[in-house]
Amino acid sequence: MRRSGPAGSADDRHWRGSARLAVSCALLFCLLVDWDAGSLTPLRALLWMTLSAAVCAVLLPPRVSAGPGWLAVRTPWRRHLVRTDALAAVRQYEGPSSHLVLRDVHGHRLELDPRILAADPLLWHELDTGVRRSLERGTLRQGADVLDRLGHRIDDETVRAVLRASGLS
Repeated sequence: MRRSGPAGSADDRHWRGSARLAVSCALLFCLLVDWDAGSLTPLRALLWMTLSAAVCAVLLPPRVSAGPGWLAVRTPWRRHLVRTDALAAVRQYEGPSSHLVLRDVHGHRLELDPRILAADPLLWHELDTGVRRSLERGTLRQGADVLDRLGHRIDDETVRAVLRASGLS
């Protein structure tokens, strides 16, 4: 399996499928809208391709990767990286678009959807290991309880999935 990050890093294993869906939706948007009407000209094709690129940029999910002591979120525009072994604060915002905000002692900040961590045990393991180091060093002053609750929720979901797969529930 190819990885985009350095050796020893973990990538979001569901990203490729989500990215493929975003690109497919954008291409379908481009091809089907004017093609069906029969009024596709080179200028209109350029316009639709530009709009499709915008749709793809909006639909493309952020790519999350982690390694020993770091967590990165890459969007089409930027790459955000925090040192998980030097976290200073963690906040979770609930609502329709629940997200975690991680801030390290160096002033770096990133946001990510906690469902990404729940769906990928390797990413969660790397974050959890870094959080434990932050707690040992005393840098994490806010949000340890947030990550503790998230860890229990991820563990509960994992146990349910194992029980379902084994036919015990």
